[in-house]
Amino acid sequence: MSDENFQTTEEVLDYLQVNLRTVYRLIKAGKIPAVRVGRQWRFRKRDIDAWLDSQRSRGSRAAGTPAAPPGRSALDRPRVLVVDDESSMRDLLSKTLALAEYDVDTAPDGRSALERLRLYPYDLLIADLKMPGIDGLHVIREARRMKAALPVIIITGYSTESAAIEAVNLGVSAYLTKPFRLPQVLAAAARAMGEPA
Repeated sequence: MSDENFQTTEEVLDYLQVNLRTVYRLIKAGKIPAVRVGRQWRFRKRDIDAWLDSQRSRGSRAAGTPAAPPGRSALDRPRVLVVDDESSMRDLLSKTLALAEYDVDTAPDGRSALERLRLYPYDLLIADLKMPGIDGLHVIREARRMKAALPVIIITGYSTESAAIEAVNLGVSAYLTKPFRLPQVLAAAARAMGEPA
């Protein structure tokens, strides 16, 4: 077995940007490909990449391409809508949330997000504040009109005092400024939906 083909647990933690508990939970559930070598777990990178691709196609869908009817997924996973005009941020959050067993939809702008919110029930909204056209605060206000109790997490690279005050007034669950660490997002999502972090 060549070390260059296999990753250690620490390398996988860094690669997937998740915590140790999440990796062990996924191994125990048989959801992540791993090989036990003595007392250590080893992971073949190509297996992890193939597994990630399968998770993306199963748990993450681009705007306009829902794979399941309205409502919860067949696995009854919490449904999250991620709204950000940066595709790299959408992809990163989508991958991370799918690994944590959330059913993730994405929207590239406020208008697409509002369309999705009208069509499908969500358990959590994660929205960027500053987007061209319809901004994040407008999306949150409209989302709250549709479902008053919808938990919301704001992510932004442009934090202003007035935006933070309005976010608090709208009752958002968390306000994260970029750059943030992915475990912060997972912890905020769990708290927002009343799950153990």
